[in-house]
Amino acid sequence: MSIRRLPEHLVNRIAAGEVVERPASALKEIVENALDAGARRIAIRLSNGGLDRIEVSDDGCGMTPEEIALAVERHATSKLPDDAIENVSTLGFRGEALPSIASVARLSIDSRPAGSDGWNRTLDNGVLVSEGPAALPPGTRVTVERLFARVPARRKFLRSAKAEYAACIDCVRRLAMAHPAVAFSVEHDGRRALGVQGGEGREDRVAALTDRALADNHVVVSLEREGIRLSGVASLPTYNRGVGDHQFLFVNGRPVRDRLLVGAVRGAYADMLARDRHPVVALFLDVPPLEVDVNVHPAKTEVRFRDPALIRGMIVSGLRRALDAEGFRSVQQADAAGLAAWKAEPVSPTPISAMPIFAAAEAYAPVSAPPSPGVADRRASFLTPPPQARAEPAAAPPPEGQSFPLGVARGQVARTYIVAEAEDGLVIVDQHAAHERLMLERMRRAMDGQGVAAQALLLPEVVELDEPACDRLEARIEELKAFGLELERFGPSAMLVRATPAMLGQGDVQGLVSDLADDLAAYDSALSLKERIDLVAATMACHGSVRAGRVLSVAEMNALLREMEVTPRSGQCNHGRPTWVKLGHGDIEKLFGRK
Repeated sequence: MSIRRLPEHLVNRIAAGEVVERPASALKEIVENALDAGARRIAIRLSNGGLDRIEVSDDGCGMTPEEIALAVERHATSKLPDDAIENVSTLGFRGEALPSIASVARLSIDSRPAGSDGWNRTLDNGVLVSEGPAALPPGTRVTVERLFARVPARRKFLRSAKAEYAACIDCVRRLAMAHPAVAFSVEHDGRRALGVQGGEGREDRVAALTDRALADNHVVVSLEREGIRLSGVASLPTYNRGVGDHQFLFVNGRPVRDRLLVGAVRGAYADMLARDRHPVVALFLDVPPLEVDVNVHPAKTEVRFRDPALIRGMIVSGLRRALDAEGFRSVQQADAAGLAAWKAEPVSPTPISAMPIFAAAEAYAPVSAPPSPGVADRRASFLTPPPQARAEPAAAPPPEGQSFPLGVARGQVARTYIVAEAEDGLVIVDQHAAHERLMLERMRRAMDGQGVAAQALLLPEVVELDEPACDRLEARIEELKAFGLELERFGPSAMLVRATPAMLGQGDVQGLVSDLADDLAAYDSALSLKERIDLVAATMACHGSVRAGRVLSVAEMNALLREMEVTPRSGQCNHGRPTWVKLGHGDIEKLFGRK
């Protein structure tokens, strides 16, 4: 078969296949053009998920009739002033988007520069159908209708209108997050679906586009290294989601999807979140143009870094530093379902003489007739032992809570929760979760120093496991020894434990070794050495922590609170659950109907 030149309309359709995959792809290209044109307000209207109609209006610089004609020609762009494509600083630069869209849909462009008249140019599947004057305010309006209507092979592979609409909203959300100075609005089938005002701060914009509660439950990330600047917003570990769809990365203002982000975020939160939970993260990288290649993908959704290890290290370090700086902070939004469980009992107009305390007093008086059933019930209720929450009598006046962020211990409930009084409310601490985090941080400090001290067992203990589990532990004997756990292979299906970490005390040796074997089976091959070390430390810390059900003295409770206040990341356990919650005075007053 001889080589031939492809006709122009077929070349455009091939280009469209690279750039325009679905309505969200076309929308992305048009909105990026608006941003590059200096728009401060962008209004988007969608019909049927963008399948029938996409309209984008902006107040940017606008185009003259001659520029509109050039804009729909292939490889024509205003975004490359010279041939140095590696120095590109705009969102779009290929010059293929508009002609590619015009080759597979009806494209109408209305534009007007400030101080000039407006002009319209309309193409239908690559054919010019009309052009002439147009009435509109300064800026540009681009309308795309019946996308892929004449390309049934592409149209049938599009998803449902709801799925395409969701992709469009996600696209706008990412672009709006990257440009907080610009106002965005989206209407879908006449209903307002999204709206943010321009001039917002980055933190406010991220919270507005993800979850408003993030505004009170985030840390600010800021780090600069070798001319690269990292900034952004990351949620506290206790504020997490079941899926990782709220993790965003922006490079020089460009939203990108990069597996580098996923791995770096997982590493930063490795010992603070359960494996099935994900933080909310929006990170912004400002990188010198020569250090990143943005011309990797036709749709510009991927980039390639010159030094990916440096970028990954910056993300991990930046997130770690920001989270460490917050110390014992935890999510401070009371669970709505939990608060709803508090119910006010109806108050009946009971005479004072019939109240339980007076009814009990009657029991000591001569009885001439048997008491009524109601009185007998009240007497039984009065003589019932009180609930088994415990508050230890204090030999000295209890300290005041003003000088302590987590307050001072007032008692223990269900042998699991420490109740403390702070200056601004009531603090409830999960003693097991809190001590688990403290043990992990102690173990980390020991590893950074001289290593974890080992406590030799008087009699070595044999732990029976299956042979693969023993193989996994045997392969990690040296790593485990650094944590104070000394193991030996004891036949094909058993391990001999000679020493355990001294800080764990008299723990469950069998359970500890068994859990370590299970964790290594689940995650060992997927983790780096550092992450494996964190995994081992977290598992050991869980076994060495104060268990729920243990009675603590007031001194022990206060010692736990004080250590939490000076320990990084003590606001969440090793699995991302909060270690403490606070009921502010206002929350308590609401429970009692005072507000």
